[in-house]
Amino acid sequence: MASSSGLTRRRGAGAGASTTADDDGSRVSSPGLRRDDSTRAPETAFEDSENGHRIAYDPRDMSESAERLKQPKLTLMEEVLLMGLKDKQGYLSFWNDNISYALRGCIVMELAFRGRIRMQKVTGQRLPPLRDRLIEVADDSMTGEVLLDETLKMMKASEKMCVADWIDLLSGETWNLMKIGYQLKQVRERLAKGLVDKGILRTEKKNFLLFDMATHPVVDSGAKDEIRRRVRTVLTSRTVVLPGSQFLPEEMKYRYLRTLAMVCSAYAANVLENVLTSMQPEARERSYAQVDYLLKCYSRWPFAKTAEGNTGIGANLYQVITGEVGESKDEELHLQVVAAVLSVFGDLDSLL
Repeated sequence: MASSSGLTRRRGAGAGASTTADDDGSRVSSPGLRRDDSTRAPETAFEDSENGHRIAYDPRDMSESAERLKQPKLTLMEEVLLMGLKDKQGYLSFWNDNISYALRGCIVMELAFRGRIRMQKVTGQRLPPLRDRLIEVADDSMTGEVLLDETLKMMKASEKMCVADWIDLLSGETWNLMKIGYQLKQVRERLAKGLVDKGILRTEKKNFLLFDMATHPVVDSGAKDEIRRRVRTVLTSRTVVLPGSQFLPEEMKYRYLRTLAMVCSAYAANVLENVLTSMQPEARERSYAQVDYLLKCYSRWPFAKTAEGNTGIGANLYQVITGEVGESKDEELHLQVVAAVLSVFGDLDSLL
């Protein structure tokens, strides 16, 4: 796929990849990345305590803590990775070609859900296709999630590009050597270590014949069980109801749209089968048909139901998500980024 920024997709990239095969190597600095000291927050601030002593603190730590309180405990990327991990063995399938690309798409969607990026506003009667429209940084404040912040800095320093081009760059799916420095390295391992920090996984070292590899077995099965329940509810229930939990608080924005995005991302990452494996073959096929239907409905803007492929499952889902969107009318440009990523995911099998 060629684009205006000179990107070319490599067919079949990452075939036969292991857990970290697509993420090894050191970062090559991009000429587009530069340090802007004029916009940096002060690294140290002081406040006076009751006994008259001055206490030093980093303002960025305070803002990141406040950010975490407003966001779900697990990011989209972490939920998808967790679905792909073997519980006891603690590693992903060695033959999964899609997960690296899908995880980069999750990073883009997570930034949009957090209000950091949005579609560039365009006017005119004939708008370009959603996936070809440029995205821009709306808020460059740090999120406290390392991969999100790293991506946000690159987007801030770079020229504007479309969603498909950014996913290509972050995945290393380009022959443009001037852009190769945008590739995110060791994404799966860094996400796994983040889940270790959150108490969901632990780290072990296992020997695989010729080499040792870090693995991350599940220690808190509650998180994965909660994800499984949400996925099955969306794909099998006629009326979708998502109870509040520590992973999906009642007061969180876009609870249903986030869950739908997670399900579609797991489908694109080829890890959804891990959640549906205990179902009967007929029920499993109906679930896959429902994902196809959801991608058709929510990979466009505005979101719209379609008669094609309607399975009758999740009859209330469109109404609930429309309500979520209606409560945040000023964030439609952010949600258009989500729709664009789902559009890319809908074509993933034909592109890779």
